[in-house]
Amino acid sequence: MTSSSPDERGERLPRPPAFAYPAQTWKEIAHLLVNLPMGIFGFVYALMWLTVGVGMAVTIGGLPVLAVGLLGSRWLARLERRRARSLLALHVDEPSRMPGGLDGGFFSWLWRSLRDPVGWRATLYAAIRLPWGILTFALTLVSLFVAWPVLPWIARALTNVDRVMVRGLLSPSDELERRIAELESDRGTVVDTAAADLRRIERDLHDGAQARLVALAMDLGLAKEKLDEDPQAAARMVDEAHGEVKLALQELRDLARGIHPAILTDRGLGPALSALAARCTVPVTVTADLPERPAPAIEGIAYFTVSELLQNISKH
Repeated sequence: MTSSSPDERGERLPRPPAFAYPAQTWKEIAHLLVNLPMGIFGFVYALMWLTVGVGMAVTIGGLPVLAVGLLGSRWLARLERRRARSLLALHVDEPSRMPGGLDGGFFSWLWRSLRDPVGWRATLYAAIRLPWGILTFALTLVSLFVAWPVLPWIARALTNVDRVMVRGLLSPSDELERRIAELESDRGTVVDTAAADLRRIERDLHDGAQARLVALAMDLGLAKEKLDEDPQAAARMVDEAHGEVKLALQELRDLARGIHPAILTDRGLGPALSALAARCTVPVTVTADLPERPAPAIEGIAYFTVSELLQNISKH
């Protein structure tokens, strides 16, 4: 019996039936209905460039048509992977890109393009999608009006076949290609990491070894001024500067290996800051109360921050 509800006049009207499908079912239905236009487009595109390319293959002009057609098939396959990802919740890794571009010359690129397995599998996918698109479109459309209660099961069965096709023809072809695709996706992370390392080394050079060399230059300037009036004091200052030169060289060697100053690595932040304070031209008191040693990154930040501050104090 169909339940009803009262309207504004008190009459009871029949309640419309509620066919509440899950969101994923509606996405699968949409995918099946879109199969037909995508199948027509892909089939016409593949038929067009294959016909022209093979027809002109007796001349050298047909080979570039085939190569460009394969690149277009790659682009269509990318769209199909995105469609499967958004509507079928199916994630397929992107195959590796065509290597080299025009490196090695036009004929080298042409040969690589014609031997591209990713492009040929994408072309096969486009060729077989038209009959499958007609079938799935017709079954889904009929089920929407005739077999509504069983449509979710029909949609799931048909889209499972779609998932098999996408995995089989549009995924990376082998383990090596999958590895190449992973490396390409990680390339941006590697570049960012390398840039961060370069910035860190630049900062370490500026705040560490450079600060020490500035203090050294100032000490030698004072020694030069005292050379005539107090040769012994000047000699002591030159001797201290000699020791500073050795420490600066050691820091440069450490930085060339991409590590922190040796005293910071070996003894920790407190002794390293005390060493910085001892080289400053103004009196500095260091108080370090650390219940446990911080992480190396935190130690490096604190060390070079204090080094920069003391360098500015010495300058001004």
